[in-house]
Amino acid sequence: MNKWFKHIGIAIALLFSVTAFAHDSADHADDAKVDNGQIWSQLKAGAEGRTTSLSEFHAQPINTYDLRVLELRSDLLAPALMAALFGMIIIFILFIKVNGISKLHGGFSGKLVYRWSKFDVSIHWLGAIPCLLLILTGLTLLAGRFFFQPYIGEGIWSNLVYAAKQVHDYMAIPFMLGWALMTTLWAKNQLPKMYDIKWMMVVGGYINFGPFKGKHPDAGFANAGEKLWFWAFALFGLVISASGMLLLFPNLFEPSRTLSLIALVLHSISAIIITAFSIVHIFMATVMSEGGMECMVSGYCDETWASQHHNLWFDEIKENGTLKYKE
Repeated sequence: MNKWFKHIGIAIALLFSVTAFAHDSADHADDAKVDNGQIWSQLKAGAEGRTTSLSEFHAQPINTYDLRVLELRSDLLAPALMAALFGMIIIFILFIKVNGISKLHGGFSGKLVYRWSKFDVSIHWLGAIPCLLLILTGLTLLAGRFFFQPYIGEGIWSNLVYAAKQVHDYMAIPFMLGWALMTTLWAKNQLPKMYDIKWMMVVGGYINFGPFKGKHPDAGFANAGEKLWFWAFALFGLVISASGMLLLFPNLFEPSRTLSLIALVLHSISAIIITAFSIVHIFMATVMSEGGMECMVSGYCDETWASQHHNLWFDEIKENGTLKYKE
């Protein structure tokens, strides 16, 4: 009997011990909640502490920023990038169906005039190919979660985002190199001239109906539309490159959270503008202007194309003796 009382006594003692331990743990949890609450209140009030970090922001344990920046990204920038890409493609397709393309009067001459060096052609594609890949991967990263993710599986989506991020990061460097070379070497032929105003007023002679039909305004080596594209690319390419470096190498620049968000917004806005201009540029070179694509494939253009679209430049090289034909 004493043995049973002994076992019952041990069980009761264990029960009280567990209960007391649980109660004590709960008290500690409540104390921890109170302490954590006090800590967060103190931090929000501006309290500072010490860390082992060497960053200039090491004393700032909470990053404060305007949450509307994130809303701007999802509600405005993501749809704008979609519109810049697919919207411009749709507009151009409809325009070409209504207007048609700009054909060469009298057809191709068969004589190819030297226009771009092999080096120029190379740096064009050095910038162009990464630019296209950056647009497509950037679209996935910026707008994909709102427009693509709901319609594909999680596994496919995660792989797509991972691939897009890798391609976007690796293509950034050749894009910046191409941008720097094109901006530096081509700027001299992209300076505005008075005759560029007339080119703009008649839309470069690409309209095939109404009072604009048959108009072929003067143009030098680059027409007004190409100059507009060049300077947009130069300016917003600079913003994209600077903000991209900040986002690509945060450990090197150690930006604050606010600066990172500002860089992200500027990066997105610049990408939207360059995307819209790129679609126009691609359509004008490959579809709209008959014979235009040859320039950036071989570096030569048809003589009829040169005299029709860049007459002042063609007259200049004939007069100064620099006109060269492909043999």
